[in-house]
Amino acid sequence: MTTTFDKREEGFEKQFAHDEELRFKAMARRNKMLGLWAAGILGKTGADAEAYAKEVVLADFEESGDNDVLRKVVKDLADKGVGEAQIRAQMGALLAQAVDAIKKSG
Repeated sequence: MTTTFDKREEGFEKQFAHDEELRFKAMARRNKMLGLWAAGILGKTGADAEAYAKEVVLADFEESGDNDVLRKVVKDLADKGVGEAQIRAQMGALLAQAVDAIKKSG
């Protein structure tokens, strides 16, 4: 026998799972865009830029949070005069773009 409470709980669980999936997609999209942005600074184009962007996306699986991605990009751009603050700002801007793109795609 299903109660109203059970239905409500199931609804919350589904919403949580949906929100987590959207968050994952947004972060992955942000990381790819960050990788392409950094690749441009590094002078990479085409397949090289795509490969570097993939490295940035994969770096996110090293630990929880943004520190793994940030650490990789900061290290890679250190010789280009791009600092952590600029990279963090870019990450924030790109996350907003990624969320917006996901919302528009349905």
